[in-house]
Amino acid sequence: MRIALLAAALTLAADQVSKVLIVHGLDLRNRGEIDVLPPFLNFRMAWNRGINFGLFTGEGDLTRWLLIAVALVISAWVWLWVRRTTPSALVQVSAGILIGGALGNVIDRLAYGAVADFLNMSCCGIENPFAFNIADIAIFAGAFGLVLFAGGPARGAGNPPKRGKRDRKTP
Repeated sequence: MRIALLAAALTLAADQVSKVLIVHGLDLRNRGEIDVLPPFLNFRMAWNRGINFGLFTGEGDLTRWLLIAVALVISAWVWLWVRRTTPSALVQVSAGILIGGALGNVIDRLAYGAVADFLNMSCCGIENPFAFNIADIAIFAGAFGLVLFAGGPARGAGNPPKRGKRDRKTP
């Protein structure tokens, strides 16, 4: 569990430090946009009151508090699920970065009323209108990692534990 806790703490710190440096330090809140390596990387200020891509955007406090509650419930569920099993290091890292990202966006909603998104990437003649942040990347990567690494046959009536050489009966 230490690996998951460390991954969550590092992800949360990276997300919040990046927001302080870019949104406040570079004054992106007021400047609105900064071309870093156009078109590949730009900073574009966006306040996301909904979920990914601005879905379920609501101006009311009900949406804000509902999204905070959902993020906290999912984070708690993932933490308890990982804690009750004996996960591999990759599963712990995946769970940790998902939780750290979710908590980063919760902090934004508490502090600003919306999530501070600022990363914008485009390529190959396709202009991406959306902005995101480190927490969003972590949530996606953590969920993908859990799907990828937490699988495997479940033990139960249909899947008994594998036996080693010592456990086999000789005829």
